[in-house]
Amino acid sequence: MLTGPDMIAQGGAETWPLERDPFPLETSVPGIFAVGDARRGSVKRVASAVGEGSVVVAAVHAHLATS
Repeated sequence: MLTGPDMIAQGGAETWPLERDPFPLETSVPGIFAVGDARRGSVKRVASAVGEGSVVVAAVHAHLATS
C-alpha cells in the first residue's frame, strides 16, 4: 500500500481527495494510516514498524486537529 507523498508521486494527484498534502504514512483514505508490512516497500523489520507507529501518533493528532 502506498502512503503519504509516495501515494501522490506514484499514484497521481487523483489518489488524494483533500486540498492538504497527506501526512506521512496516511493512506488514500484521510485519517487512515498504514505502517509496517502493510506498506509497499516494507523492509519486514519489527523495529521499522514500531518506529513508523510512533510517527503516526503525531500524524493522527494533527489529522484530528484539522477535522
